[in-house]
Amino acid sequence: MRSVSRARIAVTAMAAVCVACGASVWSQVRTEAQETSPPTWPQRLVDRANDLVHPQALTVDRSLGDERATQEVHLAQQLYTFWNTGRSKYLNAAVSPHFKDNTLPSGRPQGPEGPLFASKQFRNTVPDLTCELADLLITGDKITARLVFRGHFTGSFEGVHGKGQAVQFNAIDIQRVGTKKIIEDWHIEDNQTLMKQLGVSS
Repeated sequence: MRSVSRARIAVTAMAAVCVACGASVWSQVRTEAQETSPPTWPQRLVDRANDLVHPQALTVDRSLGDERATQEVHLAQQLYTFWNTGRSKYLNAAVSPHFKDNTLPSGRPQGPEGPLFASKQFRNTVPDLTCELADLLITGDKITARLVFRGHFTGSFEGVHGKGQAVQFNAIDIQRVGTKKIIEDWHIEDNQTLMKQLGVSS
């Protein structure tokens, strides 16, 4: 009887171990599956290429459909990668040759030459300038973005030479997308904060 009881105890213990092992394996497989599952809407619209900026927060009008929504998110990534790097190929990929700036600052050329001019001028002041795409909102034919620019004032601005002081300011953009590319925009920058950081305004 004792041997039978011991056998039953051994079988029961082995069964418990097998159940535990099975649960552990199932849990591990489930976790791995969750980790490799594709991103959900709207994150699956983002191009994950390492050379492009990625929005920190993304909101998309679902009625646009996948194709148009993906197009507009990608155009935004290209445009703000231009502002993040200063490389013209990203600007050319994002904006139409007939692009119009509806809030054109004094002294800046109209059309695609305007952003190129602005980027070059500002990088003379802040050579390590970066652009974070903090918020991206896609609605209809409009791209709305909240941007955070950062860097260090190691260049010069209006006769003032930088001493390496940190620069950080915000901007809001509204871009209108045509059939294939961005055709016009409106933008506003926190220039008051920027001027104080550069030491050219009280």
